Amino acid sequence: MNIEKKIAAKGLELPDRQPVVSNIEHAVRTGNLVYTSGNTSPNHVGKVGTDFTIEEAYQAAVDCTLGCLASTKHVIGDLDKITRVVKVLGLVNCAPGFFNTSAVIHGCSDLLVELFEEKGRHARSAVGVAELPANSAVEIEIIFEVAN
Repeated sequence: MNIEKKIAAKGLELPDRQPVVSNIEHAVRTGNLVYTSGNTSPNHVGKVGTDFTIEEAYQAAVDCTLGCLASTKHVIGDLDKITRVVKVLGLVNCAPGFFNTSAVIHGCSDLLVELFEEKGRHARSAVGVAELPANSAVEIEIIFEVAN
């Protein structure tokens, strides 16, 4: 399947892994599941609905997803070991009156299905919030099932 080649073919790349902050990990494996911490896009700071359009926030969700994949690669070594995308939690920093959080988090879901095809279909929550850390526009965490 070579997920990294698919990412490159889309003109995208995995970000460099940032240092761990405090007592958390970027991703943790337990059994055959990998849980990522929330990932944000440093290029998208502000509120969706005033500072960013849906299309711009959609791209932020793509960037967040790439961060989740990079964290997962660090834990499992090879993204081709992912056997299923299980669950996505997407948080959107919403301006008052903005309610189309699903359209924003589609950036994550669409990318995962493009990369993993049927195995990329997943359960999902797309939640609007008043604030996110560092005023990030979008934050995403993902649970992946992986091979041994």
